[in-house]
Amino acid sequence: MGFLKWLFGRKKQKEEEDFSEIVYERSNIDFSDGEERARYLTGCLEQIGEAQKEIQLLNGEYDMVTAYLTDMEEIEALPPEHMMEIKGCAGKMQTLEQDRRRYLDKERHLSEAEYRQMRSQESEIEEGIAKLQEAEKYRKLVKQDLARLDGERHAYSYRKQELKSALVNLRGMAVICLTALFACVFMLLILQFGFHMDTAIGYFVSAAAAAIAITVLFVKYADTEKELGRVEASANKLIQLQNKVKIRYVNNTNLLEYLCLKYGVESAAKLKEQWDMYQEEKEERRQYAEAEAKLEYYRKQLARQLVQFRIKDPDRWVLQPGAIIDTRERLEIRHDLIVRRQTLRKQIEYNQQLAEAAQKEIRDVAAEYPHYAAEISEMVEKYEEKYG
Repeated sequence: MGFLKWLFGRKKQKEEEDFSEIVYERSNIDFSDGEERARYLTGCLEQIGEAQKEIQLLNGEYDMVTAYLTDMEEIEALPPEHMMEIKGCAGKMQTLEQDRRRYLDKERHLSEAEYRQMRSQESEIEEGIAKLQEAEKYRKLVKQDLARLDGERHAYSYRKQELKSALVNLRGMAVICLTALFACVFMLLILQFGFHMDTAIGYFVSAAAAAIAITVLFVKYADTEKELGRVEASANKLIQLQNKVKIRYVNNTNLLEYLCLKYGVESAAKLKEQWDMYQEEKEERRQYAEAEAKLEYYRKQLARQLVQFRIKDPDRWVLQPGAIIDTRERLEIRHDLIVRRQTLRKQIEYNQQLAEAAQKEIRDVAAEYPHYAAEISEMVEKYEEKYG
């Protein structure tokens, strides 16, 4: 049991790995190489552009949620006589809703709360389903990319350690060869001067063997160093690519969380199921045309009243009169909106931090390599002119 808990615990930990941390690694960047320098800085600029684009999209949704909260504050701030007026209209609407529901004796697959939510978001449900399906599909692809990149990163790390060990071994072999050469020369000197032997051939053989061995080791050492440089450069490119994929993963995860929160579902399949049930139920309710006609009359009346009271989006409130009458329902809606806005703010702040981190990285590079500062400034200006 302990082993299974450890095994599945490690698996869960791997699945929930935090990809929000962005790593900048430039220790292996050769900034004297114009192409490598431009590639690194372009990566930072693209990171800024992607973050700014995400912020722009999130701000639109944030403004819409804020406007909804503002409408709620306007309603709650109405004078008692005006509040009684719209509550009276909303109350008649609610009564008609109750009368109509009495005809609906068929077992319903959607609760009233789910039906009202689907109706209030009807214009965007199909788009929401498509967005959720696309986001879920994209998340699988991004996670596959992250897993592949992580495997490649480990492979590069392993190869780097192998090459470093090979360099150490080659240096050791060179020392051994030199030591052996000195030992042979020493022995030959003893034979020559101690025993008056002719050791000329011995000197020649020792020198030739040492020269061949040192040459082979030198060539091998040079090749290994070149390969190590290529591996380090590839690993650095991989880190930059991982950063881009991590950013996409975090933004995709945040988008999925927000869409699920917005539509009150766990997946695109669940939202599609609810949407199909909603359409079926809507068609059944259409049969009660007389009650619906009366309800429409009071909807228009309530909408006119709300327009008079500076409500920016009266249609949203017309579709949920219970929120006007019931304070608890308004509190629940307010809580949901605040949570949505906090989620959006968190996403906006993350992307702002992302852009700031990339900007700081560019400034740090310019400060560390001041002789490239003008070129870096020109790259930033061109990027801003192109993408705004």
